[in-house]
Amino acid sequence: MWKDKVGLQLFSVRDELQKDFEGTLRKVKEMGYSAVEFAGLYGNAPGDVKRMCEEIGLVPLSAHVPFQEMKEDPEGVVESYKQVGCQYIVIPYLTEEYRPGAEKFDEVLKYAKIVGEVCARKGMVLQYHNHDFEFVKIDGEYALDVLYREVGPELLQTQIDTCWVNVAGENPAAYVRKYAGRIPTVHLKDFTGEKTEKMYDLIGIEDDKEKGKAFEFRPVGKGRQDIPAIVAAAIESGAKWLIVEQDEPSMGLDRMGCARESVEYLLDVLKSYS
Repeated sequence: MWKDKVGLQLFSVRDELQKDFEGTLRKVKEMGYSAVEFAGLYGNAPGDVKRMCEEIGLVPLSAHVPFQEMKEDPEGVVESYKQVGCQYIVIPYLTEEYRPGAEKFDEVLKYAKIVGEVCARKGMVLQYHNHDFEFVKIDGEYALDVLYREVGPELLQTQIDTCWVNVAGENPAAYVRKYAGRIPTVHLKDFTGEKTEKMYDLIGIEDDKEKGKAFEFRPVGKGRQDIPAIVAAAIESGAKWLIVEQDEPSMGLDRMGCARESVEYLLDVLKSYS
């Protein structure tokens, strides 16, 4: 069963999608992935993307959609990805003004409820995908936990990114277990090195802080994450899907090569699960 529950966050292969969207989807399926999580449709109509996935045999599982787009048009965003066939819509990242402690964090709480209600009405589920900046404390409590407390599970489910949990200084497997029953998908991401002040350059977000070189994303199983422990925690906590993501390639591999390394390793780990 679990060998058929592995998806790829398509941001990982964005350059290839830009050149050949459908062809890249076919290659992702051939690698061994069963589902995809979108980060944009690259100009393709939702119905066309749904058709491609059906023909290829991929589950159009979920989509990362910028928070600002959700805020401006909740109905339109949700309807668009419903037409693709997605089960989940995910808030993927917060720009600085919306982050915990900033002036507009309250808007995240407000609109997560609004978009969550639209998703529920349309038979879909809203999730939140963390980085490390949600692990600042508000009155002694992690902001990520404040978010999940303020917006109930009927409106917002978790999508724990296990790399960023580790970067923030917490145990990824333990944090996954913390949200047992509220964690339909888990992001598996591996890395090496330590936290630096310039990490977000690696996901295409530039800032003016001093650049560090110690941190590097890696294919799943090639870094410092205890992937078997995280996988066990996810499965035991009721997760339905495992999603691979690698923001930037490494180890001399291109994006597709990294995606292939990850799924081959992960499918081997999953052999012990029926």
